[in-house]
Amino acid sequence: MPGENEASFVFDHVHIVWDEQITFHQHETWELSYIITGRGTRIVGDVTEYFSQGEVILIPPDIPHCWSFNKHVSDDEGKIENITIFFSTALLENSKTVFPELSGIIAKIQRYTDAISFGGNTLTHLQTIMTSMIRENKVERLLSLIKLFTLISSPEKTVTVGRPVIDDRNIKRLQQIHLYVMNNYQRDITLDEIARFACMAKSSFCIFFKKMTNQSFFAFLTEYRVTSSCQMLLKTSMSVAEICFASGFNDVPYYNRVFKKLKGMTPTEYRCSECEQVI
Repeated sequence: MPGENEASFVFDHVHIVWDEQITFHQHETWELSYIITGRGTRIVGDVTEYFSQGEVILIPPDIPHCWSFNKHVSDDEGKIENITIFFSTALLENSKTVFPELSGIIAKIQRYTDAISFGGNTLTHLQTIMTSMIRENKVERLLSLIKLFTLISSPEKTVTVGRPVIDDRNIKRLQQIHLYVMNNYQRDITLDEIARFACMAKSSFCIFFKKMTNQSFFAFLTEYRVTSSCQMLLKTSMSVAEICFASGFNDVPYYNRVFKKLKGMTPTEYRCSECEQVI
């Protein structure tokens, strides 16, 4: 990536193995990320949810976040690909001074406090510009950044995907538990193990998790595994049995029953119904 003295912002394009992504972190800069290839689960601030390729997200400074990619959803080389642009609040402030024409645009961007995902025509234009920046030189990228500022300042459609984390010990503990599940759901996770990870007695952990999420830990874990298996059903050619074990289940009939209970159809029916919708 460019050093601080080489450019006013950082443009980072990576094409890497799914598990080489940066782990849970936060920083003082703004972040605009475009997932070109890959699916999985992300934590942004106080929100944990699934993501898919194509999304573009703006994350304001100091909001902790991470992407956990599904190893079974990648390109032909077994890799994921994304573009991330980092820019500082100082750059925004200086832009208002140097380029008065940008003052209104920058002011709108600075009002964002939550992380947002873009939709509609805004998303399409953001994807096009960010992809073109791969082949651009530094000056061309600077011009493209201004175009990006214009788009994100007045988007056609947005969805909040994360909020700043309140300095709350319980919320931070729950985030760490979610992160642990994201990284370990494909194998057995015992109550002893997860309680020990959370530094709690088993009974206290069960009460804590139920209070924070309104469901038991194992109900959450099962739903997570089923949802992860949905991605494999849609994006890979793996058999149902292979997906069953890859998503953390140890028994195919049980996986089928749980899947049908949560999704209203069997894994095979789900795969076929989604394919028909695409057609």
